[in-house]
Amino acid sequence: MRGRDLALPEQQEPLNSSSRDLRPALRTSVDVALAVVALFLLAPLLALIALLVKLDSRGAALFRQTRTGRNGHTFLIYKFRTMHVQENGAEVRQACRGDRRVTRLGAFLRQTSLDELPQLLNVLRGEMALVGPRPHAMAHDTYYGAQIAAYARRFAVRPGITGWAQINGSRGATPTVEDMQRRVELDLWYVRNRSFALDLHILAATALVALVRRTEAY
Repeated sequence: MRGRDLALPEQQEPLNSSSRDLRPALRTSVDVALAVVALFLLAPLLALIALLVKLDSRGAALFRQTRTGRNGHTFLIYKFRTMHVQENGAEVRQACRGDRRVTRLGAFLRQTSLDELPQLLNVLRGEMALVGPRPHAMAHDTYYGAQIAAYARRFAVRPGITGWAQINGSRGATPTVEDMQRRVELDLWYVRNRSFALDLHILAATALVALVRRTEAY
């Protein structure tokens, strides 16, 4: 099920250059192949997490929320449910430290980014890439898009499960516009400079962060 397309400002031009990047079809094929392998290898872990989510609190194991993808096309993102609520409307409050909406297991899943693993399904559907700007709730796209002039230029490429911003300390809540501005600047640097080698570096750095320390997500 797909949502409506998000209209983008006419002045926002894609930043990526075909001369700097792999052909889109090849990038997609590589992402899909890696996602298939990852889903196969992680299947027991995914099943265990889904079971634990169900046992920990009432509700579905998976959470779905509308996000904005490439060229403003919207899609439903998949995550393991980490909250008692499932917000997906005009107002979506970001999680914060000590947030009562977060379940006991959800806090661990968010800090370790394990809640993001179901997005491998979005990669298979061609809605996301393994690496790219992280997609935000549409309510946040609307708010920050009005505050940050270059915000919509993030949509020049497919959103990713992880990204340049995330491995450079810009992950989790963005309590101020300045916090989001920094993330957008990092995202746009990635859009201008992305390459297969850079993607491999980001994936390796993401795995290292997950292994050695928890993130700043609440």
